[in-house]
Amino acid sequence: MNGISPHRIGALALRYLYLLRSSRVRIIELAYWPTVQMILWGFITRYLASHSDVLNQATGLLLSGVLLWDILFRSQLGLSVVFFEELHARNLAQLFISPLQPIELIVALMSISLVRTVLGVGIAVLLAMPFYGFNLFDLGAPLAGFFLNLLLMGWAIGLLVSALVLRYGMGAESIAWAAIFALAPLCGIYYPVAILPGWLQPLAWALPASYVFEGMRAVLLDHAVRLDYLLYALLLNAGYLGLGIGVFLATVHQARERGSLLQSGE
Repeated sequence: MNGISPHRIGALALRYLYLLRSSRVRIIELAYWPTVQMILWGFITRYLASHSDVLNQATGLLLSGVLLWDILFRSQLGLSVVFFEELHARNLAQLFISPLQPIELIVALMSISLVRTVLGVGIAVLLAMPFYGFNLFDLGAPLAGFFLNLLLMGWAIGLLVSALVLRYGMGAESIAWAAIFALAPLCGIYYPVAILPGWLQPLAWALPASYVFEGMRAVLLDHAVRLDYLLYALLLNAGYLGLGIGVFLATVHQARERGSLLQSGE
């Protein structure tokens, strides 16, 4: 039995280095996650440093932000990941040979996304009570509006990501994870939109989630229900969800015409 060979180790390491160098996507991913985390926590730090008066409510603000954010995250993944499972199994062609309509597939994906979101986030909400003495339901009636808007936004992103993967193949699957986190610093999950640089604020206000988290802080800090925020978020979601459904249906139609449904998969 041969001993450990530095040459074999070096050869394998060099192979992996060549793989990394040949893929811009891999190189971008190396910097992507640390950059998003740095931006997100940088804005959190700036907010807490300039608003020391909210520190005594930091637990409620941060836990509310985390749990509401998870609704958006889980609803998006709950839709797109289930669709990816059909792609991995090469099952789309079989589905569309049946009388199944694409819009029926969308409704089914939304339904399972709702179930997965309620189960996933619901368990976390219940565990937060004994662990931290925090009850998300203390947000009251506005919580229903927050949940609905985050769910709709997650579905819109999930449909757009699913259409992208259907069009360009499973190589684009990582976008399902990256896309939602790219929006996190803009949504004001843990800090107001006003903390963002001026040139980023219009982009933040174009996202329904920004109105949800601003509304959340209004309830927790000012004990005020901002129905205008919920309405703005709902109107934006109507547009984004319509766009997501339209793009997904168009992509499925193009895939049928090209015959690429049979080639989808790993």
